Amino acid sequence: MQTRAGEVKKVAPVLGNFNPDNYETAYIWVTARDGVKVPVSLVYKKGFKKDGSSPCYLIGYGSYGSSYDPYFNREQLSLLDRGFVVGIAHIRGGMEMGYKWYEDGKMLKKKNTFNDFVDCSEYLVKEKYTSSDRLFIEGRSAGGLLMGAVTNMRPDLYKGVIAGVPFVDVITTMSDPTIPLTTGEYTEWGNPAVKEEYEYMKSYSPYDNLKKGEYPNMLVLTSFADSQVQYFEPAKYVAKLRDLKTDRNVLLFKTSMAGSHGGASGRFKRLEEKAMEYSWMMGLLGMDGAELKK
Repeated sequence: MQTRAGEVKKVAPVLGNFNPDNYETAYIWVTARDGVKVPVSLVYKKGFKKDGSSPCYLIGYGSYGSSYDPYFNREQLSLLDRGFVVGIAHIRGGMEMGYKWYEDGKMLKKKNTFNDFVDCSEYLVKEKYTSSDRLFIEGRSAGGLLMGAVTNMRPDLYKGVIAGVPFVDVITTMSDPTIPLTTGEYTEWGNPAVKEEYEYMKSYSPYDNLKKGEYPNMLVLTSFADSQVQYFEPAKYVAKLRDLKTDRNVLLFKTSMAGSHGGASGRFKRLEEKAMEYSWMMGLLGMDGAELKK
């Protein structure tokens, strides 16, 4: 601890032709619209050029004080080897920068979470890590709320959006105290019985802020047995979106009849779900596998 020197004691094996020297990581700071510096973790294959030509897969959550720490994810090698930049936006609402970071992204400050994510997205485009026609974003549960909110705010900024078990009908859900999680989360989102909190939640609730216009390609995922974000919440969101969208972009809604809030159980079923999400993005980019031979 005095020298802060690290010593490798054990390395978990990774099957296949994995070589850690083929990849690079970066930790960058993005200045949000209110002047706060937001950290973003990135990983990409060596040889990456900041010319805007690379696709990007940006992940976010930003709720409940949950820190989205970067870790080795072998699933993402499939994206990295195809030239993707993979990033995590450590937006307010998590606790990566301490407890105040959480407090500044909840209740009547919740919009900081969404603004941070949009600002991080804009920065990656401006600095040519990617371009808006190659930028994909993903979030699950409260991260799905994030996806719905930023899609309403900046539908032009993203090529595709993956919203997993998304909490998109905030007002209806938080107005039902018989749902087990509702009353315990009044301190996270607000209590609709309080006028100020009701109006603030309604001002960002994805379902309530859908309007006629163009939206990016979207993949919305839910589980019939999900007890935390019940399947009818994203279902009604997709139904309303289908009525209002004026573009010809893809809008897919997939309901798992076997999984729950965390997705399918079992190692291979989970990998199949992730492969479906990745192939959806690659299909929109016209990738056919030839890029791996370069």
